[in-house]
Amino acid sequence: MMEHLNAIKHSKTTGDRLHKISLALGRSKRLVFSQMVDYFYRNKKDPTDLNDELLKNSLAKSHKTYMGFIRSQEELLLLPVKQGVEKMISNQRDIVKFFNEQVLGANKTLLAGQQEMAKINQENEKLLKAVFQRMEAKERLKLKFLQVLDSYIKAREELGSFKGREKEELAETARKQVEIL
Repeated sequence: MMEHLNAIKHSKTTGDRLHKISLALGRSKRLVFSQMVDYFYRNKKDPTDLNDELLKNSLAKSHKTYMGFIRSQEELLLLPVKQGVEKMISNQRDIVKFFNEQVLGANKTLLAGQQEMAKINQENEKLLKAVFQRMEAKERLKLKFLQVLDSYIKAREELGSFKGREKEELAETARKQVEIL
């Protein structure tokens, strides 16, 4: 069992550490040393790199720290911001709803008023047409009446002043012409 032994010189602190490790594992220093060499040889790890377990523990510890920080920030900042945003969205919905109700109500009232005004305008147009037609009819009637009057005056002047009966017939004819108008 005694192989050819080589001696490795190391510092007192390294020796103390090796001694503590061997006591903790319950193995001899020589066995612990050879197991360390085998471990590094099999895993192709560089002993100057940080120990994977230490790195994992450090990362896990950092992860826990970051998660704690994020959770505290979430409670302090994110949740109140989220609640504020939800409240703002709710208020915006209420404002939009109120605005829509008011605007739609005003638009309906305005539309009803415009429709009523359109009806009134149509009635006014009909009335104006009727008035213009009557005015035109009145003007035509005046012209016809003037023609009847002119023909009466002309016929009367032609008769002279001595024919009473013919004057009466002429007056009667003029009356009938006016009644026909």
